[in-house]
Amino acid sequence: MATIDSTSQPSSALLPPAKPGELFTLLDFLRYAVSRFVAAKLVFAHGTTDPVSEAAFLIGEALHLAPDQFDTFAHARVSSAEAEKLLDLIERRITTRKPAAYLVNKIYMRGVPFYVDERVIVPRSFIGELLSSHFGDPELGDSAALIDNPDAVENVLDLCTGSGCLAILAALHFPNAHVDAVDLSADALQVAARNVADHDLSDRIALHQGDLFAPLRGARYDLIISNPPYVDAAGMASLPPECRAEPKMAFDGGADGIDLVRRILEAAPTYLEADGGLLCEVGRCRDAIEEAFPELPLLWLDTEDSEGEVFWIAAADL
Repeated sequence: MATIDSTSQPSSALLPPAKPGELFTLLDFLRYAVSRFVAAKLVFAHGTTDPVSEAAFLIGEALHLAPDQFDTFAHARVSSAEAEKLLDLIERRITTRKPAAYLVNKIYMRGVPFYVDERVIVPRSFIGELLSSHFGDPELGDSAALIDNPDAVENVLDLCTGSGCLAILAALHFPNAHVDAVDLSADALQVAARNVADHDLSDRIALHQGDLFAPLRGARYDLIISNPPYVDAAGMASLPPECRAEPKMAFDGGADGIDLVRRILEAAPTYLEADGGLLCEVGRCRDAIEEAFPELPLLWLDTEDSEGEVFWIAAADL
């Protein structure tokens, strides 16, 4: 999660909004949006990590352009109606401090589009990348693979599924797997159901409302994945406005951030096949996890944008 100071108030007055007719091309709007976002001290922690990529994302989505099409049309002029729409979108990002994904009801993970709104946290898990890099990628040697053959995975569980994005990515990566996806929030599961339907995976992904493993008695899995709430009390007190627009329950991990992680680790052996494993994202709670479970041989995995925020443990080691 970004650590940009969240106490600063937007300073839009330092850079007044553009007037109709002052901006013409996509690049004009990109430059203008970046300047406004920087002046307003926005926080970027929801799929984009800087004002340039955030501005490009908003402009592209507003104009129905795929993420890889921005450069192609960068010098194209926009219509007056499009210009009005873009200026309104840029202004709403600044004045509301809502995540950009909420303003356009879209987020991408690993290039896959998902619908999102205020009923779910904006997806930004590192687990999507790890599914590609550590679970049967044919370009990697056996030493890098935690599960060698994706085709052999038959049952996957996604705990705290939210919008269903990780469940869907798991179903796409493990083509023969049935995926159970659980969340406590009925509202979140409505969003997940929409995404599952959008990706034509209703026959392979089952959604369950309940508290962690409660709806799944008797089930066993080759793989359990989870991106649970893991923000500690200090972090909850200092969340930036963008994060405060998201459901609180999706962040709050208790005093030390690992209330749910404790429960997952304690119950997982009952639900894992003998040769299965657990992949769990814990943010900055590595120290708390290692202090609470010093006996567990957790394997900490890095991604392009994270270091030691996700652990793997085999069922045999739990």
